[in-house]
Amino acid sequence: MFAEFKKRESQVNGVSINYRIGGTGPGLLLLHGHPQTHVIWHKVAAQLARHFTVVAADLRGYGDSSKPSSDELHQTYSKRAMAQDNVELMQSLGFDNFDVLAHDRGARVAHRMVADHGSAVRRLIMLDIAPTLAMYSQTTEAFARAYWHWFFLIRPAPLPERLLEADPEFYLRSVMGTRSAGMQPFTDEAFAEYLRCLKLPGTARAICEDYRASAAIDLQHDQHDRDSGQRVNTPLLVLWGAEGVVGRCFDPLHEWRQVATNVQGKALPCGHYIPEEAPELLLAEALAFLTQPA
Repeated sequence: MFAEFKKRESQVNGVSINYRIGGTGPGLLLLHGHPQTHVIWHKVAAQLARHFTVVAADLRGYGDSSKPSSDELHQTYSKRAMAQDNVELMQSLGFDNFDVLAHDRGARVAHRMVADHGSAVRRLIMLDIAPTLAMYSQTTEAFARAYWHWFFLIRPAPLPERLLEADPEFYLRSVMGTRSAGMQPFTDEAFAEYLRCLKLPGTARAICEDYRASAAIDLQHDQHDRDSGQRVNTPLLVLWGAEGVVGRCFDPLHEWRQVATNVQGKALPCGHYIPEEAPELLLAEALAFLTQPA
């Protein structure tokens, strides 16, 4: 995986961010979701690198990036802090303006990135999410049953941490393997890397803090934007899995148009893990969006 990419670490915003970089041209930042790492992009990174300088980063708390201690308000793992990490990372690599392709948790970071640093992001593609505020405020029984981990991981420490650490592989298979496509999309090499990283000291705590932040301080930031009338002006492409939960429980285009001025998107014939389930379809949509004239 990532044969033509270099593996590096950068100190930014008080943490160490692990990433791979490859290709030439404009900057393209790739941000992964839970419970994975930058490895989710292994089926599309090489093709994207023909057009861009691709930076595939591990979010703080995930992969081989730092897993700092948190605080009572969960500010350390707020999407605001995580967005700042990655803006500084791209700036350190010489990209003051760049594109973003982000999945799941990474897309929530990217949402905060364009809210807080809109001038830094040229275009943004978000995969299989609706806005966090909308998803929590419109939670139904069907959503809660499908996204049980949202409500498990935000329980007070140390309950979810201890249960996750007790059997990391079982947790991975319970989250990833019970979606519409089962375990079929994940190569043995990629799954082994996800498992290695989940077993690293501090990962379980960091993951829980990521989710606790989303159910607390992140909602405050999103509500402030809504109440103040702040809207995202960065062009957005929103893609979701037709066989997934987000499109069944929410109207992604409607919800994103409540917070952004320039939104397009569609469902793809796959489930949640779009970069690994439907890499060719994702590449076609991503390249058409990212390479169109400004």
